Amino acid sequence: MDDTIFALSSGSPPAAISIIRVSGPGAHSAGEALAGRLPEVRQAAVRELRDPQSGELLDEALVLRFDGPASSTGEDLVEFHCHGGRAVVEGVLGSLSRIASLRAAKPGEFTRRAFQNGRIDLTEAEGLADLIEAETESQRRSALAMAEGGLSKRIHAWQQRLLELSARAEAAIDYVDEESGDDDSALRSDCGALAIELEEWLEMPRAEPLRDGVRAVISGPPNAGKSSLLNAIAGFERAIVTELPGTTRDHIEVAMALSGIPVRLTDTAGLRESGELVERIGVERARSLIGVADVLVWLGEPSDAPQHPRAIRVHARSDLPNRGHAPDGSIAVSSVTGAGLAELTEAIIRESRALLPAEGQLALNRRQAACLAEARDSLRAAESAGDLVIRAESLRQARAAFDRLTGRAGVEDLLDALFGRFCLGK
Repeated sequence: MDDTIFALSSGSPPAAISIIRVSGPGAHSAGEALAGRLPEVRQAAVRELRDPQSGELLDEALVLRFDGPASSTGEDLVEFHCHGGRAVVEGVLGSLSRIASLRAAKPGEFTRRAFQNGRIDLTEAEGLADLIEAETESQRRSALAMAEGGLSKRIHAWQQRLLELSARAEAAIDYVDEESGDDDSALRSDCGALAIELEEWLEMPRAEPLRDGVRAVISGPPNAGKSSLLNAIAGFERAIVTELPGTTRDHIEVAMALSGIPVRLTDTAGLRESGELVERIGVERARSLIGVADVLVWLGEPSDAPQHPRAIRVHARSDLPNRGHAPDGSIAVSSVTGAGLAELTEAIIRESRALLPAEGQLALNRRQAACLAEARDSLRAAESAGDLVIRAESLRQARAAFDRLTGRAGVEDLLDALFGRFCLGK
């Protein structure tokens, strides 16, 4: 990476302060071109920023200097903490763009350089991306634990154990003619123990429901009060409500946080046989959503409820005189009076929380779990292998899976997708 990049790393102006970063081999010379003599490493100093060509005063800003590899990107880096007016920011960025050795950064390029220079691994980069996108307290805490290297430390410990197992397997090949029954048994046992530990992690709640939100699907027959219930829980009129059956033709989704838990509450078309094409498509989509629902909120007869591990049965429209008492196991709710809404919301929160990692617990995403599953399978193969060479090869495959997990091998397409999620200047 011979080029030097720059970008606005704070929010779009106007703002009280805007931070402009420059990273790469020409960062210090670019900083000197605008600010004159740079401050000592990791010390802030006030400097006049001037256009290198015209000498025009752009701003009086706080300047910081960092030397690679001990910087966030692993390269020489300069930060300008300017006043946050649009004209100031455009002036500084314009001056930097006219320096021949500099170019504007691409989305996520600062973080990608940190990864490529070994400042962070792929799991930390994924955690940072999730932290930037976090909207609830639970998302923030989980992403922060990942971004600060919680999973990386655990992976490093696993890799050290795996490396020792591989060394023992290779040594056993070298001394294959000697008596080594006890050593071979111990190696098998240790491979199995590490596989069990990985399996325990694979059984923990995943990151997707926390990151994307728990999908709570409201379902039932037409005119059961599904749309009214969605509006009541959401606190605003999101879905159209009429007395006509089949008003909802497609699903309607509302993203919200319930006690800090991200939930995607989804209203669906009423389940019934219909000859009308649009409604029939809506019903088919509703059935599909039931199949992928994390939590099912059912408003029909309890006996008609689809089989679902996290079904909440609701006795809707409980304020109407002809509704009678709620059946056992159902929650009586009225979207008109608000009766039962608190109890229903608590039930959704309770079922959703069971799908999420506990506070402070690390959670694997789908990619990380797939790599960890590969390592587990290879360890199982090593445990059961009767041939020493096959055992050593299985352990090598487990090490390769960990390399993919941390981003040290075979993930170039993934890197493009991941760092594309970042904003400019990050």
